[in-house]
Amino acid sequence: MKTIKKNIRPAIVLTLLFTLVTGFLYPGIVTGLSQLIFPYQANGSIHTTSDGKQIGSDIIGQYWTSPRYFHGRPSATVSITDSSKSVPYNAQNSSASNLGPTNSTLIKNVQQNVQDLQKENPGTPVPVDLVTASGSGLDPDISVAGALFQVPRIAKERGLSQDVVKKLVMDHVQGRFLGVLGEDHINVLDLNLALDALHK
Repeated sequence: MKTIKKNIRPAIVLTLLFTLVTGFLYPGIVTGLSQLIFPYQANGSIHTTSDGKQIGSDIIGQYWTSPRYFHGRPSATVSITDSSKSVPYNAQNSSASNLGPTNSTLIKNVQQNVQDLQKENPGTPVPVDLVTASGSGLDPDISVAGALFQVPRIAKERGLSQDVVKKLVMDHVQGRFLGVLGEDHINVLDLNLALDALHK
């Protein structure tokens, strides 16, 4: 009996200790430091209007459909209650199509996306990120080429010169992470907010 108590006590003490450290102490320190050092990012990188209304996050894409705005990548996210129902940019259910590159459904979807975009810009090669969904379905960014491809439509819809819209795009290019990881990209929400600010 003494041997059992002797063996159980350290197990209980260690369980309580690790629960305290990993469940309360460590998360508390990390949360406190993040709020102190970068509160904007720690709270979801949320954009708000002057009256406090939340309009979106820098890190979760939105479904832009108006021709007056830059559009993000296609999204393959679905409803949380019915997986057969497409709900683009559904932040409650991040997902990809899980279709392989030779899948006929994927090929058909991409071809349809290409055809739709070529109507917008005849004769211009369509950037691949504008016709293929990301792994999360919530990608907030597009390539520089993806944004530039949309410049003629935006300029026409807003009554702006293409040079003005192109400059706005180039002013919002974010470089590679640490100078080497990823590609130059543009946050669609930031770009669209700047577009609205430019054209009020």
